[in-house]
Amino acid sequence: MSVATETAAPAPPKPRSRLEHRPGLNRWLPYALLAPAVLLELFIHIIPMLVGIWMSFVKLTKFFIANWSSAPSAGLGNYKVALDFNNAVGQGLLKSFGVTVVFSLVTVAFSWVLGMAAAVALQPEFRGRGIVRTLFLVPYALPAYAGILTWNFMLQRDTGAVNHVLNQLHLTDGKTFWLIGGNALISLITVAGWKLWTFAFLTLMAGMQSIPRDLYEAASVDGAGNIRQWRNITLPSLRPVNLVLVLVLFLWTFSDFNTPYVLFGTAQPPAGDLITFHIYNASFLTWNFGTGAAMSVLLLIFLMIVTGAYLLVTGRRSRRA
Repeated sequence: MSVATETAAPAPPKPRSRLEHRPGLNRWLPYALLAPAVLLELFIHIIPMLVGIWMSFVKLTKFFIANWSSAPSAGLGNYKVALDFNNAVGQGLLKSFGVTVVFSLVTVAFSWVLGMAAAVALQPEFRGRGIVRTLFLVPYALPAYAGILTWNFMLQRDTGAVNHVLNQLHLTDGKTFWLIGGNALISLITVAGWKLWTFAFLTLMAGMQSIPRDLYEAASVDGAGNIRQWRNITLPSLRPVNLVLVLVLFLWTFSDFNTPYVLFGTAQPPAGDLITFHIYNASFLTWNFGTGAAMSVLLLIFLMIVTGAYLLVTGRRSRRA
């Protein structure tokens, strides 16, 4: 008796994709997809930055606006004027730098503390948590100019809501100037912190989602309270997130221009004279674009040094840990 054996039919060949038929297209496709982003980065950031660096080495004043190429060379003269702290220009830049340092450090700390507190408070599940999260994100979703203009109306001396509320609570006499004088820095920190804390909250809340719940349950069984769990579990687990978050917040606040410009207008008080606004006034009010460009380059160098030092120090600590 013979046993019939059947052989399986060979599988049909797999159809080749269009990219396999065109190896040249497959090789150039990634570059073609990156080209629009590279061109936008080139025309929006790289070329203006190079032009600004060139402007810092020429005497570009209102007499040469119509023909930039005819502006005489200044060499390092613009930088010498900006860094000469014995004259009015250098002293003004130094005071503005000090105000910006205080503003940035306090705003970053204020935004981080509020963001961390909100993220920790909304970490447990409870009814209505999604609604509260949405409400917390309103300052981040609101257009910056609309939010700052609203604060400008609220901080008015005679008709503002801030003075009215403080007067009703018997904390002030309701006649405090918030947009001029020494209180201008407090107003600036408040508005900038209100605008940024939701970004810190969103970032920290996203980082907390990756922390295993088992760690908190085990710590609770061992008798660890909420504060101890936050110090020994949440903070160490969020270290990579905090390293990036603090740097981003510092760079944003130190180079913030929209907040003081919309809040104070062109005549900013000395207490709110941030360095970006100071550079703007040095360029467009005095028509000395060469000196203003030199200040901008100095600001860029400072932020690059701070960023490099921060990444170097935090990187060493991470490797040791």
